[in-house]
Amino acid sequence: MLVTGTLEDGAAYQVEVTGRADRPVTGSRRVRALVEQYRGQPVLLRPLGPRRPLDPADSAAVLALLRQHTRVVEAR
Repeated sequence: MLVTGTLEDGAAYQVEVTGRADRPVTGSRRVRALVEQYRGQPVLLRPLGPRRPLDPADSAAVLALLRQHTRVVEAR
Protein backbone atom coordinates (compact mmCIF):
# COMPACT_ATOMS: atom_id res chain seq x y z
CA MET A 1 0.00 0.00 0.00
CA LEU A 2 1.40 3.40 -0.98
CA VAL A 3 0.85 6.23 1.54
CA THR A 4 1.53 9.92 0.93
CA GLY A 5 1.39 12.53 3.66
CA THR A 6 3.14 15.16 5.73
CA LEU A 7 4.88 14.99 9.09
CA GLU A 8 4.24 17.42 11.96
CA ASP A 9 6.95 19.80 10.72
CA GLY A 10 5.39 19.91 7.24
CA ALA A 11 7.91 17.61 5.56
CA ALA A 12 6.28 15.50 2.88
CA TYR A 13 6.71 11.74 2.75
CA GLN A 14 5.73 8.83 0.57
CA VAL A 15 6.12 5.30 1.90
CA GLU A 16 5.08 1.82 1.00
CA VAL A 17 3.51 -0.10 3.87
CA THR A 18 4.87 -3.57 3.23
CA GLY A 19 3.22 -5.76 5.88
CA ARG A 20 6.62 -7.24 6.78
CA ALA A 21 7.82 -7.23 10.38
CA ASP A 22 11.47 -6.76 9.44
CA ARG A 23 10.77 -3.71 7.24
CA PRO A 24 7.24 -2.38 7.84
CA VAL A 25 7.67 0.72 5.64
CA THR A 26 10.03 1.70 2.85
CA GLY A 27 10.75 5.15 1.52
CA SER A 28 11.24 7.36 4.59
CA ARG A 29 13.61 6.85 7.49
CA ARG A 30 11.58 9.24 9.64
CA VAL A 31 8.37 7.29 9.14
CA ARG A 32 10.23 4.01 9.73
CA ALA A 33 11.56 5.45 13.01
CA LEU A 34 8.02 6.50 13.99
CA VAL A 35 6.76 2.95 13.45
CA GLU A 36 9.66 1.53 15.50
CA GLN A 37 9.04 4.07 18.27
CA TYR A 38 5.42 2.97 18.66
CA ARG A 39 6.00 -0.79 18.27
CA GLY A 40 3.82 -2.58 20.84
CA GLN A 41 1.95 0.61 21.81
CA PRO A 42 -1.84 0.60 21.41
CA VAL A 43 -3.26 2.25 18.28
CA LEU A 44 -6.87 2.89 17.34
CA LEU A 45 -7.74 1.23 14.05
CA ARG A 46 -10.75 3.54 13.66
CA PRO A 47 -11.72 6.68 15.58
CA LEU A 48 -13.87 4.70 18.04
CA GLY A 49 -11.84 1.49 18.10
CA PRO A 50 -10.87 -1.26 18.26
CA ARG A 51 -7.52 -0.63 19.88
CA ARG A 52 -4.64 -3.08 19.52
CA PRO A 53 -0.87 -3.08 19.96
CA LEU A 54 1.12 -1.92 16.96
CA ASP A 55 2.58 -4.91 15.15
CA PRO A 56 4.83 -3.74 12.29
CA ALA A 57 3.62 -6.69 10.19
CA ASP A 58 0.00 -5.46 10.47
CA SER A 59 -0.56 -3.04 7.58
CA ALA A 60 -3.86 -1.76 9.00
CA ALA A 61 -2.23 -0.92 12.34
CA VAL A 62 0.70 0.86 10.64
CA LEU A 63 -1.71 2.90 8.53
CA ALA A 64 -3.74 3.75 11.65
CA LEU A 65 -0.56 4.95 13.36
CA LEU A 66 0.29 7.15 10.38
CA ARG A 67 -3.22 8.61 10.43
CA GLN A 68 -2.86 9.40 14.16
CA HIS A 69 0.60 10.97 14.04
CA THR A 70 0.87 12.46 10.55
CA ARG A 71 -1.44 14.01 8.01
CA VAL A 72 -2.18 11.27 5.49
CA VAL A 73 -3.13 12.78 2.14
CA GLU A 74 -3.58 9.58 0.15
CA ALA A 75 -3.46 5.85 0.80
CA ARG A 76 -3.85 3.38 -2.04
